Amino acid sequence: MSPADPTPTTTAPSRPTPSPSVPTSTRRNRPFALLGSELALVFRRRRTWAMLGALALVPILIAVAVRLATDGDSGGPAFLGDITNNGLFVAFTALTVSIPLFLPLTVGVVAGDTVAGEASHGTLRYLLVAPTGRVRFILVKTAGAIAFCLAATLLVVLVGAAIGAVLFPIGPVTLLSGTQVGGWSYAARALLLALYVTLSMLGLVAIGLFASTLTNVPVGAMAATVVLAGVSQVLDQLPQLDWLHPYLFSHLWLGFGDLLRDPISFDSFGSNALLQLGYLVVFGALAYGRFASKDILS
Repeated sequence: MSPADPTPTTTAPSRPTPSPSVPTSTRRNRPFALLGSELALVFRRRRTWAMLGALALVPILIAVAVRLATDGDSGGPAFLGDITNNGLFVAFTALTVSIPLFLPLTVGVVAGDTVAGEASHGTLRYLLVAPTGRVRFILVKTAGAIAFCLAATLLVVLVGAAIGAVLFPIGPVTLLSGTQVGGWSYAARALLLALYVTLSMLGLVAIGLFASTLTNVPVGAMAATVVLAGVSQVLDQLPQLDWLHPYLFSHLWLGFGDLLRDPISFDSFGSNALLQLGYLVVFGALAYGRFASKDILS
């Protein structure tokens, strides 16, 4: 080989560039990132704000109607007399009116859209391609629906207290036991009422989640959930089905009277919690069983 010839060199085989690994902290925080994404998805929809706006109108309409009735000296219904004496009762009255129809309607829409909504938009498959997992997906969707329940009940309570303070006098509140408590004590009880009502909707959330795994059409799951809420309340009114009443998820929806006594009794709160958690476990397991064996094509 002549000196002019270049000296052959041997190049070592290049090592593949390692792909950046996901930090452990990121993996641990991923469930919270998914939950935050789900909450943002739920609360940035116009439909969600429209339903919350409709719920906020309930205490406003009640307060305005009572105010106009009392201005005309017509007296109004006897059970609304407490509102004219103390505006804080608007929140309690609005919550009681919302429980049988308006809250189940809105909760049914949100719960029925959890899985079927993703399937109808074609995003369900892409969500599961990422390292999300079906168990985590179900848990996050359930948490998002429960967060809506809490936001809806708190909104009714806060708007009711605000409009009551504007239109009616505010003072010590007379409880069902006959004792009077101050505004701050009643505010704590109102918060417990909101938590009780949120807890009452857990069974309906689980049923809506299960219905949402059975179809790719969100409207069908929403309608089925709302109809079942109505059927449960109708069955609860039939004396011939007394044996069935304790097992209906709507049986204790209006059983928060113990929270308006002095001292507070949590018996109904505990019974309602056991009932709703039972529905949540059973229908949550059914939802996961259906979703785990479901072929995701959209």
